[in-house]
Amino acid sequence: MDLNLNRTDYLQVGVTSHKTMKLLPASRHRATQKVVIGDHDGVVLCFGMKKGEAVTVFKTLPGQKIARLELGGVLNTPQEKIFIAAGSEIRGFTKRGKQFLSFETNLTESIKAMHISGSDLFLSASYIYNHYCDCKDQHYYLSGDKINDVICLPVERLPRMTPVLACQDRVLRVLQGSDVMYEVEVPGPPTVLALHNGNGGDSGEDLLFGTSDGKLGLIQITTSKPIHKWEIRNEKTRGGILCVDSYDIVGDGVKDLLVGRDDGMVEVYSFDNANEPVLRFDQALSESVTSIQGGCVGKDGYDEIVVSTYSGWVTGLTTEPVHKESGPGEELKINQEMQNKISSLRSELEHLQFKVLQEREKYQQSSQSSKAKSAVPSFSVNDKFTLNKDDASYSLILEVQTAIDNVLIQSDVPIDLLDVDKNSAVVSFSSCDSESNDNFLLATYRCQANTTRLELKIRSIEGQYGTLQAYVTPRIQPKTCQVRQYLIKPLSLHQRTHFIDHDRPMNTLTLTGQFSFAEVHSWVVFCLPEVPEKPPAGECVTFYFQNTFLDTQLESTYRKGEGVFKSDNISTISILKDVLSKEATKRKINLNISYEINEVSVKHTLKLIHPKLEYQLLLAKKVQLIDALKELQVHEGNTNFLIPEYRCILEEADHLQEEYKKQPAHLERLYGMITDLFIDKFKFKGTNVKTKVPLLLEILDSYDQNALIAFFDAT
Repeated sequence: MDLNLNRTDYLQVGVTSHKTMKLLPASRHRATQKVVIGDHDGVVLCFGMKKGEAVTVFKTLPGQKIARLELGGVLNTPQEKIFIAAGSEIRGFTKRGKQFLSFETNLTESIKAMHISGSDLFLSASYIYNHYCDCKDQHYYLSGDKINDVICLPVERLPRMTPVLACQDRVLRVLQGSDVMYEVEVPGPPTVLALHNGNGGDSGEDLLFGTSDGKLGLIQITTSKPIHKWEIRNEKTRGGILCVDSYDIVGDGVKDLLVGRDDGMVEVYSFDNANEPVLRFDQALSESVTSIQGGCVGKDGYDEIVVSTYSGWVTGLTTEPVHKESGPGEELKINQEMQNKISSLRSELEHLQFKVLQEREKYQQSSQSSKAKSAVPSFSVNDKFTLNKDDASYSLILEVQTAIDNVLIQSDVPIDLLDVDKNSAVVSFSSCDSESNDNFLLATYRCQANTTRLELKIRSIEGQYGTLQAYVTPRIQPKTCQVRQYLIKPLSLHQRTHFIDHDRPMNTLTLTGQFSFAEVHSWVVFCLPEVPEKPPAGECVTFYFQNTFLDTQLESTYRKGEGVFKSDNISTISILKDVLSKEATKRKINLNISYEINEVSVKHTLKLIHPKLEYQLLLAKKVQLIDALKELQVHEGNTNFLIPEYRCILEEADHLQEEYKKQPAHLERLYGMITDLFIDKFKFKGTNVKTKVPLLLEILDSYDQNALIAFFDAT
């Protein structure tokens, strides 16, 4: 059965955070529901639809930015009380808009996530989790990394209270009181948690999670250990997951899974007989989806998916058909309805145009008066800079509440800009003088009309570190611009992991000196991505990392006065040694540096590079054959006479040529890594071998793995 959903836009509020829109419970089965939404202006708006028009039930005055909106109430009754988190305060409203609660939590940070269950309130700021019961403090936990979401298993179905925290370090922390019962590793930084089917599934323990790199999974949280049930890999490289909901939109009696992503993709997954999710429907919106709910808003009896987007649009994807079947009398009625709608839209448009003229005049007067303050219009930018494990590149996503005119990218460190298929902007490069002003890249992206979201892909080189800057200019008058900065770290391609292979040949770098735990932690934050800004609790900490490009690994253990770094790649140790000694010198700290080099690790790293290098060289050979094979095909009329390998090359010709376009950068990158490895190996022995690099490059041009290893050993 195909799922056909038609889009209808209801209204627009201010910019929204994720999980700030809910549907109030219906008075009866499949009756229309009211929508309640909170925005960055601090306004809570509740509205319903009547005769195709959005009618406001209540609207609060502006205030602090609303970070979360949840529904609550007495357990086992309709959850129709509205709770919002703004700053460090929780406010409660009835469905009619009467405020009945104002609770100042006294948290030092703003609330980022909230879950409500009866009289229990679960809150988290960046690193702090608090549990309140009837507004009285019950439990507290300080997390080692940022908390992105919080949820509690349903207390009405289970004999225990089990809060779960989704943390940035790819871990779900399952709590009991103020203590961690156990940790669950997930395949990406979890951004959102939800109860499966809205109630925890058959067991009441089933928990859905979505990650910032677009993966989705289901885990059963038992009292003793987690049971991983299924996981959806992000095969189509879609955006990160911001919101999920369970609702039977297909109408087969089984709740479907609704998913909203930060690239604007809305997905519906149904469950087959084996309880495995199957994608049934997807639709792309032009901006990130911050909240998603299943219900009935537009018309009685027609199910729909209601979403809110970053810039505040509330949109429905409804099962109501666009073209209704009708008799002659009904047709007249529909025409009349349409005429009324058109005339009301016309009058609304005229009113808006008049308002714009008034505001423009007012702005002109205020900016020209002698007492005029700077009247630069402000706008909100939602940005995300993340490392993709699959292709070892960084993804920079810039989203603005209004249309983007252009984005200027400037970098003081060598980086490559990669093509992004979804990107319709026109890019132009300016020549740079890297020697005199540290500019390695200047590129301008000119966006097409109504583009509010731009995605860029960036590839960095380890050992080269600095700052990438994005100057974002929207299509508003007068012209104004916001600058966003992103650090390219010395070991920028490393990603946090929780396990490493201790049997690999490791090189060790040891630092000792008069430095504090906070100082050595700040150096690790400077060098490596995905390390929490605050020093973790305790006197000593160990972090594991994996290089997303080469799969080499790094173990860092440090405490006050000592830091030990182990890696199977000498180049990683060399970069750390150079950067850490430079940072210590800046702070006038005397460091004692010692290292142990394992010769076997060089051959091990070359073997890790080998398949990548071989693939790139083979790709070049295949592309060289394409023209000759096409000529033969034209001459013979078919490809039956060719061996399967050559037939395969012809079938994949377009894909191979597309990949080959990117190939020079790939080869250059691999050659650079091998050259660095060669220089670093001998640097630790106190020998400068830079004069032998041309000879090494000659060997790489006629690549043979054994000849390369022999060259490394013989030098």
